[in-house]
Amino acid sequence: MKIIKRDGTIVDYDPEKIRIAISKANEEVSKRERVSKDQIKEIINYIEDLKKPRLLVEDIQDIIEQKLMEFEKYNLAKKYITYRYTRELVRKANTTDQSIKELIDGESEYWNTENSNKNAKVVTTQRDYLAGITSTDIARRFLLPEDVVKAHDEGIIHFHDMDYFSQNALHNCELVNLEDMLQNGTLINGVMIEKPHRFLTAMTIATQIILAVTSSSYGGCTVTLSHLAPFVRDSYNKFFAKYKKRNLSDEQCKKFAMEDTKKEVSDGVQTFNYQVNSMTNTNGQAPFLSVCMYLGETDEYKDELAMIIEEFLNQRILGFKNSKGVYITPAFPKLLYVLEEDNIKEGSKYWYLTKLAAKCTAKRMVPDYISEKIMKETKINQWGKGDAYPCMGCRSFLTPWTTQGNPSKALNYVEGKGKYYGRFNQGVVTINLVDVALSSGQDKDKFWEIYEQRLELCHKALKARHERLSKATSDVAPILWQDGALARLEKGESIHKLLHDGYSTLSLGYAGLYECVKYMTGHSHTDNGDGKEFGLEVMQKLNDKCQEWKGQEKIDYSVYGTPIESTTYKFAKCLKQRFGTIKGITDRNYITNSYHVPVFEEIDAFKKLKLESEFQRLSPGGAISYIETPNLQNNIDAVIEVIKFIYENIMYAELNTKSDYCQECGFDGEILIDDNLDWYCPNCGNRNHDTLNVARRTCGYIGSQFWNKGRTQEIKERVLHLDNKDDE
Repeated sequence: MKIIKRDGTIVDYDPEKIRIAISKANEEVSKRERVSKDQIKEIINYIEDLKKPRLLVEDIQDIIEQKLMEFEKYNLAKKYITYRYTRELVRKANTTDQSIKELIDGESEYWNTENSNKNAKVVTTQRDYLAGITSTDIARRFLLPEDVVKAHDEGIIHFHDMDYFSQNALHNCELVNLEDMLQNGTLINGVMIEKPHRFLTAMTIATQIILAVTSSSYGGCTVTLSHLAPFVRDSYNKFFAKYKKRNLSDEQCKKFAMEDTKKEVSDGVQTFNYQVNSMTNTNGQAPFLSVCMYLGETDEYKDELAMIIEEFLNQRILGFKNSKGVYITPAFPKLLYVLEEDNIKEGSKYWYLTKLAAKCTAKRMVPDYISEKIMKETKINQWGKGDAYPCMGCRSFLTPWTTQGNPSKALNYVEGKGKYYGRFNQGVVTINLVDVALSSGQDKDKFWEIYEQRLELCHKALKARHERLSKATSDVAPILWQDGALARLEKGESIHKLLHDGYSTLSLGYAGLYECVKYMTGHSHTDNGDGKEFGLEVMQKLNDKCQEWKGQEKIDYSVYGTPIESTTYKFAKCLKQRFGTIKGITDRNYITNSYHVPVFEEIDAFKKLKLESEFQRLSPGGAISYIETPNLQNNIDAVIEVIKFIYENIMYAELNTKSDYCQECGFDGEILIDDNLDWYCPNCGNRNHDTLNVARRTCGYIGSQFWNKGRTQEIKERVLHLDNKDDE
């Protein structure tokens, strides 16, 4: 006889389960109210004598209750019914209650390390996580397709930021149209903010805008300094007019006005940095912010922009003080420095800024570098012209788009000009490439068959994101949709038109290309042969599917090299559960990010960047490459050589250095990781995370609140890609 369980699964009949259930109810009543062993046997015999090929588990429970009543064991029947009801509640319960308890008690490994820039101990973060747990529960049970949830749970795909899905207005990342908001005014919490008339005021307003924007989305946002440059000139003109009133010569007025302007730029940048790093948005963290430094975005205000860039770099080199008064590396804002003809060649007008950027990178890991040259070769708009623009947050790039009408109703709209600020990404779903490979058993025909099925599942999940967002009106986040950050729609107006025709994007993420290729071919994708060829083929398939979906739906799908900060650990655990431990494939606590060369593979920095550039071109929705370096503060020339190489060879890259501090002993060097994946000070042995300041590139952005075991192991196993010859 077979038993049909409540979830539809069929199992063998087991009389022992009946005996246990009745016995537990027996223990809850007095001896005279209990049924005997013989009576229990009688119940079992009755069920078996029915000779049914299958029974529902509910049918068996009904029979037990009926028999207990026939035995006149009414109190026992009541206890059994109560037991049955209690078990039903347990079955219906999800993990929400347990997750909440673990979070509050500080016992959850997941929530304690879910985000390396969030402190799960503080109430603001806990409030965000508590809301997220509940929201995730709603999304899983009511909003998302069952097969998507199942695939997510099994680590076949990852539906990112499920905790924000139930709110239909929340999207992933954006480029903030700061120019429109500052030049034409905006509203924050219903208060009119008019155009500022000096740089310091503009910087203060900018931080308030950033806080409001990042509280209305869940990814990263980017602002550009070119939108702030005109206000430097406004300040200069005010200072000049002040001195002119004192009957000073023009030369004196210029000199004094410039001195005052530089002081105001310094104060404004300091205000900006302090506020960004001291504010906490509704997500329980400092705003996840990137700041773009691109001289090519302006001709009229280029010198003013250069002044701001210089000050940002100088202040970042200095760092921020911790509780001990020691300067440390902050996580945000992330700095994006665009390499171009005016700053990449020795002797060029702004070469001094690039040298300063190199010094900053050696000390604080930022800025990261975007090559205008390579980007314009890669990001080709519909008119055949290359565009250059920053990423949203740490790596998410928009698709090229030249204005054809003004769907966002932006007040700084220019017909025929590339439109990037004011655009956004709708969301991300990531495919686990390693699972596809292992599920195929190294059969390539089966691999492509499974790959196709998994991609369609990702498509289904992405469509769910799109459809959820399509229900939003501008009222749900006025700062985004009504007051200029992304649009200036009317009250109550749908955001639907901003989700089509390329204005925003949906990201098809991928993870574990290395392990996928290694399992299927026996080679790394760094090998010039079967490994690399298969890896590029896998990447091309991702792009082909995105183009297919785009053609069908007029929605911009784009391939995205997902950071997978916590997902790398989750995927690794799921793979071990499904396939066991496979040497070189599933024997670590993490899988490799996107197309990256695995962190443990010995490879020269320049070879790594050149190789990864081929794969980066096939990840147009976003990706970043990096090299791991020793301390290069005394070898800035080496940093500059890497920067020059980036300009000529790869669109977007960064250098990873170490920038740590132990508050217990004052050690200023690299905090290490032991074999148990615990951080410790090599000088005094301190293992207290509260008194260790550690900054590491998580994957595209800097984390400072420590990491899960998977990411920690990945950090531990990173090898250097560049030698520091001056230290030998």
